[in-house]
Amino acid sequence: MQVVVLASGSEGNATYIETKEIKLLIDLGRNAKYIKEKLESIHVSPEEIDYILISHTHKDHTSALKTFVSRYKTTVLLSQKMFYELEDIKEYDNIMIYEEDIYLKDIKIKSIKSSHDAPDARNFILENKGQSVVYVTDTGYINRKYFELLKDKEIYLFESNHDIEMLLNGPYPKWLKKRVVGSCGHLSNKDSSFYLSKLIGPHTQKIVLMHLSHINNTKEKALEMIKETFEEYEIDFKEIICANRSEITKVVS
Repeated sequence: MQVVVLASGSEGNATYIETKEIKLLIDLGRNAKYIKEKLESIHVSPEEIDYILISHTHKDHTSALKTFVSRYKTTVLLSQKMFYELEDIKEYDNIMIYEEDIYLKDIKIKSIKSSHDAPDARNFILENKGQSVVYVTDTGYINRKYFELLKDKEIYLFESNHDIEMLLNGPYPKWLKKRVVGSCGHLSNKDSSFYLSKLIGPHTQKIVLMHLSHINNTKEKALEMIKETFEEYEIDFKEIICANRSEITKVVS
């Protein structure tokens, strides 16, 4: 598998995943023009995208969906509850409803429930030829029952949304601060680092920290927290990068 994060943050989220048989997008935030430009920068035409996999219905994950599918007729994968929430594609024909496991040619996708304030929000484990990509963002916590499923995967695309001190002392109103730190909000740098310290293993090749807040976080703080946490647990792992709001990551294979 090849993975490129096209955008990550409150302005919009989209991740490109390619196998020998499939070209897939996880979520489609920002706008269709942006997605087209970023795909073409990695020599992929929007017409080549086979599927768009939706994690939840918040606008930063779906804002480009209506325009993109009207142009390119891409098949959209989402749960039944998400479908009823997305007015923009109620009349769209190319819809596949998923529950838990999704099988698409040479890729298997397992969806797991995330804890977020959106109907039926999901995270994913994507498997291809014995290798796996974990996609965990937009969740207030990770249910312990999923730990075994998430352990020792090759690539982790993992939310590290906010620095707690920056959030609490920042400009957000009180209600929004409570939402972000709540059980249906977002993972902090500290949360993310702790979970990853328990999940990564000898097969892990890369961690991409995702959905960093541009108001309540910095790349430096996110990387410093995971470095400190890994040192505390005596984990020697340095293949860690941060995804950007409006720049693609390098291809992760």
